[in-house]
Amino acid sequence: MDIAIVGGGAAAVALLDALAATEGNAAVGGTGTITVFEPSPHLWRGRPYGPDLDAVLVNTPPALMSARAGDFGHFAAWLGKRGAEHLDPLLGQPLIPRALYGEYLVHSAEKAVAALAEQDRPVRVVAARVTDAVVRSGTRLVLRTDDGHEYEADRVALCTGGGTPPDLYGLTGEAGFTADPYPLADTLDHIADGDDVAVIGSGLTAVDVVVALAAHGYPGRITLLSRSGVLPYVWQRPDGRSPAHVTVEQAAKLHGAQGYLALDDLVGLLRTEMADAGEDFDELAEQLRSTRTDDPVQRLRQQIAAVDDPRIGRRVLQETAHTVGPYAWRLLREPDRARLRRHRRTATSVASPMVPVNASILMRLLDSGQLTVSSGVTAVEPVNGRFRVRDAEGQRTAHVVVNAVNAPAQAIPGAARHLVRSLMDAGLATLHPSGGVVPADPRVHVVGDLAGGGSFITSSIAGVATQASRTAAALRTN
Repeated sequence: MDIAIVGGGAAAVALLDALAATEGNAAVGGTGTITVFEPSPHLWRGRPYGPDLDAVLVNTPPALMSARAGDFGHFAAWLGKRGAEHLDPLLGQPLIPRALYGEYLVHSAEKAVAALAEQDRPVRVVAARVTDAVVRSGTRLVLRTDDGHEYEADRVALCTGGGTPPDLYGLTGEAGFTADPYPLADTLDHIADGDDVAVIGSGLTAVDVVVALAAHGYPGRITLLSRSGVLPYVWQRPDGRSPAHVTVEQAAKLHGAQGYLALDDLVGLLRTEMADAGEDFDELAEQLRSTRTDDPVQRLRQQIAAVDDPRIGRRVLQETAHTVGPYAWRLLREPDRARLRRHRRTATSVASPMVPVNASILMRLLDSGQLTVSSGVTAVEPVNGRFRVRDAEGQRTAHVVVNAVNAPAQAIPGAARHLVRSLMDAGLATLHPSGGVVPADPRVHVVGDLAGGGSFITSSIAGVATQASRTAAALRTN
């Protein structure tokens, strides 16, 4: 069975690792070739983990960054003693540059490729973009690339990653506007010391931009432009506990007993988890409800002070959003999913928190007045070589605007749109109503953020690894 993997980033690495795992299983599909299509020069790293500044850190503790499903120590074991060189003293965990994490992905991919070769499953890499997929002779799939070649496969897995940042204010092409901040090393090269910088967004990408500016000693004013004014929460120091109630096993048990999983069931599991620790769920719920109304600077200050708080509620919520969340999301009924989507900004702030070392940098810049957070932004427009910003407080100007808005969940990358359209035309896939691609044929699989019906929380390597494991299992059996 020949397998085609479209995309060569983290999702492809996780899938190759899962395909190479043969313990207790026969080699996947017997013999045959695995072909990976990746046109970018940063094979296995993807957009987020290519070469960049050392100040641009992985925003998640090592246990949640393993590319191997179920092995939460896989990344930490690779990191080894180097972890001590990148320790966040507040978190008590190593937080490495994204480029170094990219080296881990490269290492994991190369190990998987070697293991597959020993199983008579050679892996070849084609440095071209797949533009079309068609069915030939009723069984074989034919993939066409932008260099005019064709490749046949029995199965195809889309591992194309997330979409590109949307240009909310139509600024593309304007001098002084950066549409995509990564790599940040290139972005900083276009910012002069005397420029006032406006960063569109207030999530983790915006935090990366601010931290990179601070690392380079940028002296000018920085403004985060946000409609909501909500900053990410802050990771708390792990306490070594493993949830006993908010688990995949408990979610599966509830689903099996009822035939469905309700959001209130998940809340009930968290209530029980907290009650066992002598904590009040309603107090945590009130904190969550006030996310959009609290002063973001004061909230940030409080959360930095609470990094060592012994209470488990937020810790459990932040961890299980990545480990249990992707599984539970697919079991929820649509009304419950809609309830969560109405609180999307709060949910992503909690589930995709910033690391304490970055939070401390933001706090220092906020206290000095160099950094401000602008909420209620309604317009950003070019005027006489600068940019005019309209927000809840009136107007302000900036010399430079950096777009740090995250792409919507399950957005189709621009480079993959023609391919997705051809899959639909061939009856091989459909679009999910809430975004993403859904296979309509057992020969097609989707791994990563493009998977239709997935959660709107898109930053989870743990979730991608779990998807990859499920896909590898499916490839073993059909």
